[in-house]
Amino acid sequence: MNGYGLPVAIVHACLRDGRGGSPTAVMEEAPLTDDQRRRIPVLMGTSHAVFGHAHHGRAEDPTVSLRFFTAEGELPACGHGTLAALAFLAERSGVEDYRATLHAPGRTFAGRAVREDNRVSAVFDAGPVSLREPTAIECDLVLRALGVTSDTLAPGARVAAMGRPRLLIPVTTRSALAALVPDLARLRAACDRLGLLGCYVYSTPTHIGQAAARMFAPSIGVAEDIANANSTACLAVHLAGQGVTDLTVDMGDSLRTPSTITTTTRHGQSGPLVQLGGAAKITRIVRLP
Repeated sequence: MNGYGLPVAIVHACLRDGRGGSPTAVMEEAPLTDDQRRRIPVLMGTSHAVFGHAHHGRAEDPTVSLRFFTAEGELPACGHGTLAALAFLAERSGVEDYRATLHAPGRTFAGRAVREDNRVSAVFDAGPVSLREPTAIECDLVLRALGVTSDTLAPGARVAAMGRPRLLIPVTTRSALAALVPDLARLRAACDRLGLLGCYVYSTPTHIGQAAARMFAPSIGVAEDIANANSTACLAVHLAGQGVTDLTVDMGDSLRTPSTITTTTRHGQSGPLVQLGGAAKITRIVRLP
């Protein structure tokens, strides 16, 4: 099958005050090759594409499998893509309070989406996160590529793994974050060498848990992400050790596409449990050219 004419929903995920959000291509599962799936975000002008397959079961307890792709290939997880998929599924279901069991590569988790006015508020369980301190080589290679200097670097860098590892880098202020102009070729070489998904740079959170962030991931074909929910979940786990249980992170401002991601963290028997949230809406339905 060549995929011509298949409908694709363009969903803006992680809206801020009803605006912006990360445009994501969402479509029902179809017999496409992986190479064809990689072309969907390119054709649709989005950073990511999500493919959902609903399994037969009770209407009040649906089960949906999700796959995530960028132009570079398949990802084991995508946070804003999951929020976009939940919005798509909720609108398609017609119910106001949509709940589903979601399957992604390697894990099963709960998702919920509530339809209100012309948008959807979605949340899902983010899954386990592991943290460690970065090595001196990791910091040196990545910081040089990012252009983060000693006077703007804040303490607390971590390598966080959720599916794939990424480096969390704190900077002192939002203005220092906004001023970053990374060398993307150099950053990609560093991330490829170190086996990192990318680098999530964030401003030191305020006392009420508000921060800003930018995610650079040229190794997966995304120079800068408008919204990166999974990396925000990684940050939430890191900050949980400092007593932060509710976090709001603004992203996308450097790309003139404001986005906001929220997290709520509680303590479970095996460690912090993070619920990721964001608003989303379907902006249009197109067909593959």
